Amino acid sequence: MPELVLELNGRTWTLDPSRPYTLGRDPQGDVVVDDARVSWRHATISWSGRGWVLEDKGSTNGTFVQGQRVHHVEIGPGTAVHLGNATDGPRLTVSGAAASVATPQAQPQQQPYAAQSAGPGWAQQAPPQQASQQPAPQPQASQGQPAWPQPQQAAPQIPQQQNPGGGAGAPPVYGDRSPTTFHQFSIGRVMRIGRALENELVVSDLQVSRHHAEFHSTPDGRMEIRDLGSHNGTYVNGQPIAKGGSALLGPHDIVGVGHSTFRIVGDRLEEFVDTGEVSFSARHLTVTVDGGKQILKDVSFGVPEKSLIAVIGPSGSGKSTLLKALTGYRPANQGDVLYDNRNLYKQFAELRQRIGLVPQDDILHKELTVKKALKYAAKLRFPADTTAAEREARIDEVLRELKLDIHKEKKVTSLSGGQRKRVSVALELLTKPSLIFLDEPTSGLDPGMDRDVMQLLRGLADDGRTVLVVTHSVAELALCDKLLVMAPGGAVAYFGPPEEALNFFGYDTWADVFSAFENYRDYDWAGRWKGSQHYQMYAADIDAVAPQSVQMPPMQAMKPPKPQGWMSQFGTLVWRYVSVIASDKGFLALTVILPLVLGSVSLLIDSGKDLLVNTEINPTTQQPVPNGTATTVLLILAVGACFAGAANSVRELIKERVIYERERATGLSRSAYLMSKVFVLGLITILQGLMVGVIGFASRTVPDKGVVLGNAVLLELCLPIMALGFTSMMFGLIISALVKTSEKTMPLLVMFAIVQVVFTGCLFALNGAIGVNQFSYLMPSRWAVGAAGATLDFNRIAPPGKGKPDDPLWAHTAGAWTLDMVALIVLGVICAFFVARFLRRHEPEVMRK
Repeated sequence: MPELVLELNGRTWTLDPSRPYTLGRDPQGDVVVDDARVSWRHATISWSGRGWVLEDKGSTNGTFVQGQRVHHVEIGPGTAVHLGNATDGPRLTVSGAAASVATPQAQPQQQPYAAQSAGPGWAQQAPPQQASQQPAPQPQASQGQPAWPQPQQAAPQIPQQQNPGGGAGAPPVYGDRSPTTFHQFSIGRVMRIGRALENELVVSDLQVSRHHAEFHSTPDGRMEIRDLGSHNGTYVNGQPIAKGGSALLGPHDIVGVGHSTFRIVGDRLEEFVDTGEVSFSARHLTVTVDGGKQILKDVSFGVPEKSLIAVIGPSGSGKSTLLKALTGYRPANQGDVLYDNRNLYKQFAELRQRIGLVPQDDILHKELTVKKALKYAAKLRFPADTTAAEREARIDEVLRELKLDIHKEKKVTSLSGGQRKRVSVALELLTKPSLIFLDEPTSGLDPGMDRDVMQLLRGLADDGRTVLVVTHSVAELALCDKLLVMAPGGAVAYFGPPEEALNFFGYDTWADVFSAFENYRDYDWAGRWKGSQHYQMYAADIDAVAPQSVQMPPMQAMKPPKPQGWMSQFGTLVWRYVSVIASDKGFLALTVILPLVLGSVSLLIDSGKDLLVNTEINPTTQQPVPNGTATTVLLILAVGACFAGAANSVRELIKERVIYERERATGLSRSAYLMSKVFVLGLITILQGLMVGVIGFASRTVPDKGVVLGNAVLLELCLPIMALGFTSMMFGLIISALVKTSEKTMPLLVMFAIVQVVFTGCLFALNGAIGVNQFSYLMPSRWAVGAAGATLDFNRIAPPGKGKPDDPLWAHTAGAWTLDMVALIVLGVICAFFVARFLRRHEPEVMRK
């Protein structure tokens, strides 16, 4: 196996056949070429077993040998390679003794098609490379329609599946990467992994616990991995092992700890650190919805590492569906998503930590300052044993990287649209993801901000991450390494360099291309793409793999570990929510003013009358006249408590839906999130109910004694109003979890308040009304008025009417009062159950239990 010598601009490199070498602008590469025409990771050179091979890695400007663009070619002494340009690109000279190397023969890459003279601007398709093959005859055009080019269906060569980094049968887990580090492992030795310096294997990754896991050998000589109660979990082949549990390891098992993976080979422990040099590909993704309609059709493409990829297409082309399939939010019905040759769907619990997602809407609370928003996000995402200093250092590092350090004390709402998008990206970068997805990051931005955001993404890719952005903007596509164009119906119309895309479609502008998509929706865009030369160059290898139905592991194995314990998450969420409320001065003012106004309205009702006795006597019947003041006042107080409680919560879940979806995917507990809302809003609502009750009852005559609390009559009357506000707040959360937009909450809030008025029992007698009375038991106002009515003895001072039975909920007994209050609490618990179920619909589908 002879060595090879490369020479470029006076520098030389001697290549050893034992490993591959990378060429490009990446400072971490083996052969660094500082030229703007050269891609970040331009090409690789490796020993194939019989000769040295140069392989272009999807570079933007190409690799040339003897003036011809090549994709895969054997090289030897005397070969001259030009990078980025066939004539004046950086010239790489090959020398060294290589007797076994065959004469270099470049496989020229086919040129883009020339536009045909007739038709609607389409490019005439050239036949595949076989010289003897003739173009297929074109179909006759009907009157008024163009003559469409017939796609040439060339059978792609299925590539040989490599098995790098392992012996026979080993899974191709790491592409062409070599281990980052080797550790010698002796029998009987225990090797502990963690962040703390006292570990045998120190991993400087905030996703890893201080004492995370340990390797040790069993008495029969086998190796075992044991979790040490880690927060983010220890994984074997992508599946989490039980917290504090252990698993025996086979010869090819992969152990995942944070951003590192380990494999035991003989007496050596190989460590692979995910620094961003990972491949990503989609293979035959198909999504079918109810009714059998396909909204994503056989989508395949491969993403080079450290690259920027844009996804464009008209409305209805499946871009959002594709993004959900690529991130695991909604797995495809067929096909695979491979992260570094690892199945994302089957290993989502581990790989989710390495993928960042920036939705179209901001994933942060706009009322907080930039640094405070990142502080709470870091506390939720990092393990519980990370210190405040460690989190602070990581936040400052990200802020400096994105040039946000000068804005860190500003409220998010005061930033420009482009700056807010930078903060959303900063939030995702906290955990150092290798792969970042963005959905419409430039939506609503002016052209200047559009360019700034795309340049930011270009910088993220150049710094060693793979970035995929779904966008409607086509102004800055030249910054991207690859472009994926989706056609109507969810099929791929093009994948390749962005500068060749318009030539491929035969148009001068993207507006013309999108108009063609709309005007010819029934045309086989996918067939045209697969019959093209571009397909052979950029997608045939990926597409050659047969599609597979997604076989998910058992759902209990998909439940990912949580980086924080339940109480820790609950405490962080409560403090964050309190900070958000405290920073919203308008909400704070409304929280105080609303109960004051609602309670004061009741003072306008016959303020001179008391609530207990009937002071008027009917002269004809000589019977007390029913006291209408009591029921009217109680009706107003009850409706006020209902409205205030529901108004507090009716928008809380819908306005944070995007934040919840993203945080849930990173390990947020659903119950901790819900209980943080219930706790904070419940306290606010109960205090409001107390204010309403005190204002409404304190200025009026009340009984000397209550039926339960004795002399504390005022408190006994206020408790039902407070409980009514709390239960109404829970109904508001149901509304907020159900609606799709904030605008739909107000009509439902008004409807809820009106229904409560009807079913209080103050307007007409409910007891004895078949059906209506039973339905009223579902209304919290019915039970709250019942409890207060039991204290005031409504059956005596405001009887239901002649011939109508007394209402048992108004009975002047401790049992009736207790039943009413228990029913109110039960309604609130039932509401909490339904809110949790409705929240489940807004979680990544792969995580649902």
